[in-house]
Amino acid sequence: MKVVHTNQAPDAIGPYSQGIVVNNMFYSSGQIPLTAEGELLQGNVQEQTHQVFNNLKAVLTEAGASFETVVKATVFIKDMNDFPLINEVYGEYFNTHKPARSCVEVARLPKDVLVEIEVIALVK
Repeated sequence: MKVVHTNQAPDAIGPYSQGIVVNNMFYSSGQIPLTAEGELLQGNVQEQTHQVFNNLKAVLTEAGASFETVVKATVFIKDMNDFPLINEVYGEYFNTHKPARSCVEVARLPKDVLVEIEVIALVK
């Protein structure tokens, strides 16, 4: 088991890691729209979703994976009415490769953000 950490994504805000690699599979922790410096992005849901994908790209890269090797994504959103906007941004990152996905509305997310995403990916 290998712990994944990069300074290109925000540090964990609790007792967990950015991700773990086990047997050539990478499991990310949920990423929220914090900058690599740990500052909360206060933008709209599309801007927050782009920041989440920036963070995911950083941890995937550090793990030796990429968006093209993601096999499953889980999207947590504060308001299901934002689904079309989040889905539009999501499609920019997963346009030809389309991993399995779950999307659920939740009552509240850490730091009251609008979106959180976690992924599972094959390590190259």
